[in-house]
Amino acid sequence: MTEKTMEKSDVNSTEPTGENILNDQMSDAILMERPNVSWDNVAGLDSAKKTLIEGVVLPLKYPDLFSGRKGRPWQGILLYGPPGTGKSDLTKALATETTNTSFFYVSSRKISSKWSDGEKLLQTLFTTAREHKNSIIFIDEVDALCGDCSEYESLRRVKTEFLIQMGGENKNVQVLGATNTPWMLDATTRKRFEKRICIPLPEASVRSEIFKIHLRNAVHSLAEEDFTELGKRTNGFSGYDIPVVVKEALMVPVRKLQTATHFRKVEEVCNKDPLVSDTMNHLLIPCSSEAQGAIKMSWVDVPKDRLFETNVSMGDMLESLVNYKPTVTEDDLRKLEEFTRDFVAPV
Repeated sequence: MTEKTMEKSDVNSTEPTGENILNDQMSDAILMERPNVSWDNVAGLDSAKKTLIEGVVLPLKYPDLFSGRKGRPWQGILLYGPPGTGKSDLTKALATETTNTSFFYVSSRKISSKWSDGEKLLQTLFTTAREHKNSIIFIDEVDALCGDCSEYESLRRVKTEFLIQMGGENKNVQVLGATNTPWMLDATTRKRFEKRICIPLPEASVRSEIFKIHLRNAVHSLAEEDFTELGKRTNGFSGYDIPVVVKEALMVPVRKLQTATHFRKVEEVCNKDPLVSDTMNHLLIPCSSEAQGAIKMSWVDVPKDRLFETNVSMGDMLESLVNYKPTVTEDDLRKLEEFTRDFVAPV
């Protein structure tokens, strides 16, 4: 094979180069995106929103107010709290509001994976962020990147590189980290995140709003007072727990359908309600064997175009609540309270 042929063969080679592998890992672990989440999409958390606006949005909009050593905005902000409290959504809303910034969403678990060159990925990330006029780097599950890694040399190197990059010249770069377990972070990492914001479990009124959000596209018969009651009954529930409760409640009518031995026409239930059209009167719903107009049949005998969509009721919601336990434990809450007491200045 001639030298010229060899050169051409090298150019057309499909073998992945080190640079291509790094680029693939970069695109897999780090996303440059513009989210479409507004502050209104995040229920409650007014105090956290206010702090992020004054610490990120206002310095970008009015940089002269923050010029000088004393007025310099926070370079590292840590959002911590139980899972499912809206930490990621808060950051996405922040990125949506700051349209003149570049937003980098980082998966710390992929950065710290043994299959990734985490050190080079972090170097490339911060170099790219510094090249932009203003950048926000959001690192989800930052504890996976900066937690206890004493057993693994590769993780220690990645953590060291991260701390070096955060301690560098980042005038136009702000780093936001999110964690469910802030007590896993050591003193050096805590120092890099100079502002720490607790994202607590939602209060009763916010829980009621979350129920509304997840039931808005469902056929239900819940009134305003029902949503208020659900908010009161779900103390200790997170934004992760409530959607699961709703999904379970949506399955209650399905289970009733599966176990039903009798059905009756919608007209028997509605008593010739004028709001029910003639085209709906032939539809069937599950009922007891003693119900008026009951027809003995199972769900396999009901044609798909004759099944009436049953409303999700307050009873279905309460039944779902009985069988569900919140994911956040008392021990988790105790550790979060201790972290707040020891490492967060009172507002």
